[in-house]
Amino acid sequence: MAWVLLIAAGLLEIVGVIGIKRVSEQNNWTNNLILIGGFIASFSLLVRAIESVPLATAYAVWTGIGSVGAAVVGMMFFKESKTPVRLFCIMGVIGCVIGLRLVE
Repeated sequence: MAWVLLIAAGLLEIVGVIGIKRVSEQNNWTNNLILIGGFIASFSLLVRAIESVPLATAYAVWTGIGSVGAAVVGMMFFKESKTPVRLFCIMGVIGCVIGLRLVE
C-alpha cells in the first residue's frame, strides 16, 4: 500500500507543478488552488509512504515521478523541446527509479 501512496504522491506533485506553470501565466484563485492543493496532497501522501518505504528511496521515486511527469507535461502541453538527448535523459531518470525499487 505504501508504494501506491508513493506513486499517487508523485502524480499529485505533477499536478502541483502544472499549478506553478498556470500561476506563472495567470495568477488567479483556480490556478493557486491547483498549485497549493496538488502539493499539500502530494506531501501528505509522501509522509504516509515514508512510514514504510525507506526515506532515500521514497524521496528519489517521488522526485523522479515529478521530474519525468513535469517534463512530459511540458512537452505535450507547453511546446517544450523533444530532442533525443532530452528523451534519453528522461529514460535515465526512469531507469534509476526502477533500479532503486529493485534493490530495496
